[in-house]
Amino acid sequence: MFVLDSLRALADPTRLRIMRLLASMELAVGELAQVLDQSQPRVSRHVKILCDAGLAERRREGGWVFLRAALGEARGAGVLPALANLLGQAEGADPAFGQQCAQDRQHLDAIRTARDASAAEYFARHADEWDSLRSMHIADGPVEEALAEMLAERAMDRGRAGLGRLLDVGTGTGRMAELFAPSSSHVTALDKSPDMLRLARTRLQHLPAGHVTLVQGDFAKLPFAESSFDTVLFHQVMHYALAPETMLAEAARVTAPGGRIAVVDFAAHDREELRASHAHARLGFSDEQVADMFGAAGFRLAADRALAGHQLIVKLWTGVREHGASIQ
Repeated sequence: MFVLDSLRALADPTRLRIMRLLASMELAVGELAQVLDQSQPRVSRHVKILCDAGLAERRREGGWVFLRAALGEARGAGVLPALANLLGQAEGADPAFGQQCAQDRQHLDAIRTARDASAAEYFARHADEWDSLRSMHIADGPVEEALAEMLAERAMDRGRAGLGRLLDVGTGTGRMAELFAPSSSHVTALDKSPDMLRLARTRLQHLPAGHVTLVQGDFAKLPFAESSFDTVLFHQVMHYALAPETMLAEAARVTAPGGRIAVVDFAAHDREELRASHAHARLGFSDEQVADMFGAAGFRLAADRALAGHQLIVKLWTGVREHGASIQ
């Protein structure tokens, strides 16, 4: 019986803590081990119990295993939300449990802050050679042509010319902002790295004054109001996100209803060395993952395309911000 199996699986303090962490984001098993201050084999045993009970789902990515709360699409469709709500109420009603959960989230934030700092150091070190590093995987030309075609097709579907207000998230050296500036009413180019923005500013200085705005900011917490943009672009950015679902939820918040999103990134792969050599947090994405994340954020997947590179397959996905969609 699903309910009985679920209650048995939750009858452990560590597994309760895991479920509260998973309530807000997908996590690597190694991250859980660090947060819980337990060995990875021990945490893996807890994970197995939660997965066997249908409360959580595993996803392998290279040498890492990621865990998320089960979506409840099958036998637990009605029970899972109720259990999640119960645990949320328990955190508020039980001071000791609530304090432990708060400490777990603080520990997780500290771990991720350290990783963000490492990634920022990498970007600063490689800012001047960023375009050449990117081209190691596939030449820019075919990707840019395919992206322009897909965005133009979407614009025609909407019966309007151009991209409107464009947000280029993780603009890097500003190449995408430069490419799509002529077809946009205004371009906002955002990056977390001051070194990258310095290069982007140099690259974009020939554009008309007032047509491009450069902003320093984090893709996980965009410094813009709701419905500020008609098109949001992530070009080779999502694989740096520890929580890409959070990034897409923020994108949905700032995208006007009927607006579009475009993501260019790698298809799922097993090149584990890219984590260390190029600060990749994720080893690409499958079509199913992207469709799920789009849907959860309030986007409808509109089209996708694959381009074979020298070592990796580059994928392009576009989506539409649905009217009245709520972010899960």
